[in-house]
Amino acid sequence: MEAAELIERKRDGEELSQQEIVQFFDAYFRGAVPDYQMGAFLMAVYHHGLTDREVDALAAYLFGTGNSIELSAVPGAKVHLYSTGGVGDKAGIVAASLAAAAGVVVPMFGDRARGRFGGILDKMESIPGFRTKLSFDELRTQLNQLGLCFAEPTADVAPRERELQMLREATATAESVPLLAACIMARELAYGVDGYAFDVKVGAGSLVKRQIDGRRLGQLMVTICRRRNKRAQALITDMNQPLGYAIGNALEIMEVSQTLQNVGPTDLTQLSVELAARMIYLAGITATTREAREMAQAKLLDGSGYRKLKDVIEAQGGDPRVLDRFELLPNALGAQEVVTPRAGWVSAIDAEDIARAAAMIGASPDNPKGRIDPAVGIVLEVKVGQRVEAGSVLCRLYYTDNDQLQEAAQAVEDAFRISNQPSEAKELILEVVG
Repeated sequence: MEAAELIERKRDGEELSQQEIVQFFDAYFRGAVPDYQMGAFLMAVYHHGLTDREVDALAAYLFGTGNSIELSAVPGAKVHLYSTGGVGDKAGIVAASLAAAAGVVVPMFGDRARGRFGGILDKMESIPGFRTKLSFDELRTQLNQLGLCFAEPTADVAPRERELQMLREATATAESVPLLAACIMARELAYGVDGYAFDVKVGAGSLVKRQIDGRRLGQLMVTICRRRNKRAQALITDMNQPLGYAIGNALEIMEVSQTLQNVGPTDLTQLSVELAARMIYLAGITATTREAREMAQAKLLDGSGYRKLKDVIEAQGGDPRVLDRFELLPNALGAQEVVTPRAGWVSAIDAEDIARAAAMIGASPDNPKGRIDPAVGIVLEVKVGQRVEAGSVLCRLYYTDNDQLQEAAQAVEDAFRISNQPSEAKELILEVVG
């Protein structure tokens, strides 16, 4: 195999065989192909893409570099929920709790924060004492008893995918849809589940900016699942404004609690119920998505999803009282309001600017200190489509360190667009794949 020849062929848009994909990446991870050649290959893929067969071959190869999590001994239909991530995205916690309350077995293997986007593990670990590093015996026992856990995958799950991810970030190819699909599925295939629900976010506050790319990502992931006789669906959802009102780990846990008690934001509730419905349907508990949606809604209204999350928090070493007593969660030392200088209608809230501001005050690792403060964040007071008067509070910044507070406040103010005419918010759920 000549690496330069394969790079040239991919540069010219040719399809490589499964064997060529495997040989090229295997040679790279053995050290026979240098970083600069792999970087050139990734850039060729960024510009010309990969075919469905090439994506499948790469995902299968990366998956095969590690071990699987064997869950066949756990009874019940197991469904994994994966979100590509966004600003204020805590829907997975709510949806998983509702689905588990409905009888779905939900092993929630999560990610940590990457760049400005929070990870589900960081959110759960903002609960004092909560452990996400579970042994296999603990994982299996909890799934048998509660049907839900939030766990960090072991290091031997698709280890080469992590190396490729770092190179994608270093070569500015992280946004390549086929590479993203292959890397996601390399891990997903290792989780030993029967079905997959994907939340593919698109817009300013997401890694995937365009709906057409989100659709392609969803199609690739669903196709890979179905080729392995796994049920799968993907929701393509809007991430141009933050989801819900809270951005920041402990603040988002508070909003999760409110949502599971049916007093949460409308958009977060809508998406969480729909994701839970897809999980219930994919598990075969209902014959239609309509019946599944009704069941998910019932689990929200009767409080069983809320109680399920409390049980899981206690089982994983946390204090379940945090869902009722927010003072038991990490709390910021101060708060600063951001107000609008003019009256009008909120026509846009740039999620990327909000994420940048949240990072400045420590809500994600993308800050000078490189660490996450679980107490800090931003809470919006308005959403797109609402009327505001001059001097109205747009949001509050909760901080423990004011080093970059003013810069963060300015970034937040810049994120809000106030118009003279009312504008309607974009649909939250844009389409369904699968």
